[in-house]
Amino acid sequence: MRIPSILISLLFLSSCKTNVESKTSNPPNIVIVFTDDQGYQDLGSFGSPNISTPHLDQMAKEGLKLTNFYAAQAVCSASRAGLLTGCYPNRIGISGALFPQQKIGINSQETTIAEMLKAQGYKTAIFGKWHLGHHPEFLPMNHGFDEFIGIPYSNDMWPVDYEGNQVPPDHPLAKKYPQLPFFKNFEVVKEIRTLEDQGKLTTELTDAALDFIERNKENPFFLYVPHPMPHTPIAVSDKFKGKSEQGLYGDVIMEIDWSVGQIMNKLKEHQLHENTLFIFTSDNGPWLSFGNHAGSALPLREGKGTAWEGGQREPCVVYFPKKIKGGRTIDTPMMAIDILPTIAEITGTDLPENKIDGKSVWDIWTGKTDQTQHQAYFFYYKSNELHGVRYKDWKLYFPHTYRSLNGKQGGQNGYQIKYEMNRVEKIELYNLKMDISESNDVAENYPEVVEKIKTLANEMRTKLGDKLYDIEGTENRPVGRIN
Repeated sequence: MRIPSILISLLFLSSCKTNVESKTSNPPNIVIVFTDDQGYQDLGSFGSPNISTPHLDQMAKEGLKLTNFYAAQAVCSASRAGLLTGCYPNRIGISGALFPQQKIGINSQETTIAEMLKAQGYKTAIFGKWHLGHHPEFLPMNHGFDEFIGIPYSNDMWPVDYEGNQVPPDHPLAKKYPQLPFFKNFEVVKEIRTLEDQGKLTTELTDAALDFIERNKENPFFLYVPHPMPHTPIAVSDKFKGKSEQGLYGDVIMEIDWSVGQIMNKLKEHQLHENTLFIFTSDNGPWLSFGNHAGSALPLREGKGTAWEGGQREPCVVYFPKKIKGGRTIDTPMMAIDILPTIAEITGTDLPENKIDGKSVWDIWTGKTDQTQHQAYFFYYKSNELHGVRYKDWKLYFPHTYRSLNGKQGGQNGYQIKYEMNRVEKIELYNLKMDISESNDVAENYPEVVEKIKTLANEMRTKLGDKLYDIEGTENRPVGRIN
């Protein structure tokens, strides 16, 4: 039967209208809570024996518990760059942790989640630690955020000793660090000078988040809360002092859990929770050299500052009742670089013009598949060194040096002990499904797996380089710089 052309036109217009409406009507809110140096085990739902996290445990029960979720790199600035841009940090020129004396930061040509969503009419805010450049051109307000309250870099970058005392002007710390600034948008409104000041941060940032939700309850919004805690020096408000069986570190995690509960309660107060994608995770593993002021990555190997599982595999909880069936644990590997493209798919937003590395994991979250779109995940560290590759259930490591306590107990009560340096002398291969603690190297038993991963690694080295092999990449983009 021949369909009249006018009917075809009407059907086409109707289809277009439906498609547009599906992308723009009632867009979801996005909330990301991102902690600093939290270990894989540091939630009740991830196995902590003595830290109470009822709010996050409830989120995991009602949402998704991701057991193979990785930070983009095992250190502060690089990890945050990966989360916000969907790129491996070395693709966009950011490695390690940026310091106050440096004149670099995120390039203005890169697109953040905030910029992507702001173009769709979202209100955007960051309350917490930025750490992608502290000069004006690098601050959040120039990268898609409408509001910024917090600190520009890590909370230990200040002229204060391990006892919490301000040091004299001739002290090495005073020569290295200025007073720790606390920003409101572009303005420094106060300085963080004491441990008591540090103990107020979680509550202050939570209050700012609640106020932001209240003011924007009628608009779609992106709320990013990168807590400075539990990065050392750890501190907590009076309402949580002495509450945890794990001492001060546990108190700090309990207060972060309280913060999540406060944000969730505010969303529920305004009936926003059903249509909010809420993600909780951390930037890298625990800073083990601080001992009882650090978290636990058990049963994983090592911690922050290494490509071993304890350095980058993080607790991750995802909650979105309107679109995601909860009560599920997902073991499929994912990485923070996948968050941006997933949000883009959910909100019907175009991806950045510049090439990114992440891929949407929406179909995994919604249960349509359990297969990743990635051939592999690549674990870079230091100045563009490819240390490891995750391929299916396998993790391969190339020869490199890494830091370790080698079984020693970490420092106590805010004091750090020195790491020792170890070396991976030859290629090592671990089956993470069978050996989550990476204790049994099986490289000799699976030569075909080793060769497959080496091929994938060589392809990535061509793109992003590898300082260990003296290879320059063809796709690296420059970091932002000021004169």
